[in-house]
Amino acid sequence: MRITYKGDYALKALLDLAVHYESGVSTINDIAKRIDAPVKFLEQVLLDLKKGGFVESRRGNVGGYHLAKDPVKITLGQVVRYIEGPIEPISCVEKGYAKCSDLSCCLFRGVWQKVANVTSDIIDNVTFGDLAGQFNAKKEVFAYSI
Repeated sequence: MRITYKGDYALKALLDLAVHYESGVSTINDIAKRIDAPVKFLEQVLLDLKKGGFVESRRGNVGGYHLAKDPVKITLGQVVRYIEGPIEPISCVEKGYAKCSDLSCCLFRGVWQKVANVTSDIIDNVTFGDLAGQFNAKKEVFAYSI
């Protein structure tokens, strides 16, 4: 699994929207500033996230983007698979793969299946609600003063 710039910005944008979930909509300029992303590129990323059902947009003076559902219902795995595609490190691990004549005796396939299973177990059990909570906890630690 490899995360591209597009995937990285998609994850950061969703985390930003999760952190600001209770505040309502955020403008693309605000999101771009907070996650240090180019606005034009972020526009394309947010359009893809909208097509995937992760975000919704609102037009007008009070317009912007917000999460389409509660951040605890969006997992890291859902987003990574939507933006980046399969997480398996090699195609022969994907379900239904039968293009390799070496499949029955390949010793590497079992290793790559374990890698895919462990990766899935991690990213499918981390929600944007979890990440927003971690972000807010870190922010509170840094904001503490005497």
